[in-house]
Amino acid sequence: MLPYHDAALPVADRVTDLLGRMTPAEKAGLLCHAPVAVAPDGGLVDEPRTLLPTAPTTHAVRDLHLRCLTLMAPVAAGPLARWHNEVQALAARSMLGIPVLVSSDPRHSANENPLTSVPSGGCSRWPEPLGFGALGDADLVRDFARVIRAEYTAVGIRMALHPMADLASEPRWCRTAGTFGADPDVVGALAGAYVAGLQGDDLGPDAVASMVKHWPGAGPQAGGEDAHFASGKDQVYPAGRFDLHLSRFRPSLHAGVAAVMPYYGRPVGVDGLAGVGFAFDPKVVAGLLRRDEGYDGLVCTDFGVLTDATLADGTVWPARAWGVEHLDRVDRAALLLDAGVDQFGGEWCPEVVTDLVAAGRVAQGRVDESVRRVLTLLFRLGLFENPYVDEGNAVATVGRADFVAAGEAAQRRSMVLLANDGVLPLAEGIRLYVEGVDRATAERYTTVVDHPEDADVALVRLDAPYEPRQRLPEAFFHQGRLDLPDDRREHLCALAATVPTVVDLFLDRPAVIPELAGHAAALLADFGAADEAVLDVVFGRARPEGRLPFELPRSMAAVEAHPEDLPGGTRDPVFPLGHSVEALDWRPRTSEPQKG
Repeated sequence: MLPYHDAALPVADRVTDLLGRMTPAEKAGLLCHAPVAVAPDGGLVDEPRTLLPTAPTTHAVRDLHLRCLTLMAPVAAGPLARWHNEVQALAARSMLGIPVLVSSDPRHSANENPLTSVPSGGCSRWPEPLGFGALGDADLVRDFARVIRAEYTAVGIRMALHPMADLASEPRWCRTAGTFGADPDVVGALAGAYVAGLQGDDLGPDAVASMVKHWPGAGPQAGGEDAHFASGKDQVYPAGRFDLHLSRFRPSLHAGVAAVMPYYGRPVGVDGLAGVGFAFDPKVVAGLLRRDEGYDGLVCTDFGVLTDATLADGTVWPARAWGVEHLDRVDRAALLLDAGVDQFGGEWCPEVVTDLVAAGRVAQGRVDESVRRVLTLLFRLGLFENPYVDEGNAVATVGRADFVAAGEAAQRRSMVLLANDGVLPLAEGIRLYVEGVDRATAERYTTVVDHPEDADVALVRLDAPYEPRQRLPEAFFHQGRLDLPDDRREHLCALAATVPTVVDLFLDRPAVIPELAGHAAALLADFGAADEAVLDVVFGRARPEGRLPFELPRSMAAVEAHPEDLPGGTRDPVFPLGHSVEALDWRPRTSEPQKG
């Protein structure tokens, strides 16, 4: 038995032994964190099958020596477990038998953006992180993270590319749904609790490593445009709150988070920073993170800062190398390594590292430093001792009944009662007109009618407004204006004039809805809830307990005048941060239909 195989030795000794046996190519492979697809039957995918480019799995593991792969597929538990075991067997046949670390974006919420989350594949469904921010319950977040840990480890996912510790200070920002909101104290505390729940007391064989993002805070996007695209490359701090955003990461760092992901954005007007994408700046990674915060864990870039991506429809999506767009990917990689980054997210080009070393531009010792961090994580997670999973256990664990029930309860609890003139909860037996609600589901609660004129009450479910973008991949992101289009606003006001109308808003970011607040009989907000969850609350079978995790501005003019880095404080908001109407007497009630 070679020393690195000996589980009785200290991890540092095992890492040193293995590092000394690796070739430069094997070391370089550990510096890439590549996306891969999975066939529905659990087979390896070696040719592109998705809109987004993915690495050919066999080539990446066998020939490029990659050992960190992120899943881009909503495959069911059984096939995913089979895929995982096949990938581990492929890695085991290599000279050194280094196992694979599989990661994933969030898989437990309602977000349908494939660039920020993955459809569940059978995982229990919970509210978006905003819903946890609405409740402000750190214990619930820890419990949620433990459910993630159980479902992830069952299928072999051992790294979570979450949570986000970003502060939702800019109302238009499309990534708001993935945050815990705009309350600085809540955001930091819940992100830290999330990390603790995923990793446990000690990052070991039953843990999921967490990668907190997006250092040092991705919220203050100029004009609300996101840094995935050139229109949103700048982050601005007109209120001077750079330190407030950075400080939200400290609870996660204190919880021993395994990895940190810097964001794409380039800071504008921050003293001492270079004005390039955060990952490219030594003062941000080696300085603020490693030196000032004392962090010595893994740092991985956000995905796609080296290489332009060609999508399945032929669209070229430029690398998010803001401030260094003029450099080729070799020069970019050199800057990242110099800045203190360990891994290139979304890339499978280890040759850039070997080329830099061969040319004398990067010392082998610098590469070894990052390889050591990756290997340390693999050893601590116990992957060298037991990289495989049990398919039967995966099927039994993912989507387990108690996990599903807990997620459904959280959907209901996290809803916010914004306004109520006494119409809620609805009485059993009323005649209900619905829009945006599955009719068959509503009919399990009461009589559903075809026309609002025949109804006692109308129930409408809406998504928060946004401006659709036509080109991929920007079309996946909800960006732009927050107010309702004229035709939609007029329709809803007319409906409310015809029949008392209850409106439920899915808030993946704030909405400008003063007209609804003035005309609706009741307003609810949810953060990713099934129709059953909303109807249970509407009919008093479940109680909404949430408070707004951000404010709802009164106008777009107020939004546009607001400093992007300041959480809350728009002029005269319709509903302020933390608002709710207390649901004191929330239980089912019955009555006869009011209309003949």
